[in-house]
Amino acid sequence: MTAIALLQITGSGGAAGLLIQVLPIAAIFLVFYFLVIAPANKQRRKTAEMLTALKKGDRVLTSGGIYGTIQGVEAEVVYLKIAENVKVKVARSAITGIITGDAAE
Repeated sequence: MTAIALLQITGSGGAAGLLIQVLPIAAIFLVFYFLVIAPANKQRRKTAEMLTALKKGDRVLTSGGIYGTIQGVEAEVVYLKIAENVKVKVARSAITGIITGDAAE
């Protein structure tokens, strides 16, 4: 028998039938939440904290792959020194990470 025929035979099972139909959708949503949404929110929060903590003298990496040292910080702009006598103005959101320890060399 087909699935539609089986549903018609069982009738409208009331609350139990509704629960059986909604339960798989709820389970899929929960799995999706814990595998995709929660980690993305955690990463977004971590990045926002890192961007607010930027200060002069930090070594950073931009989304374009440029390493530099912060020379100045404004609301939405960061001034990076990328070489001797070379400074660039970069959007704060373009900073992808702070370089620490051995990676700074």
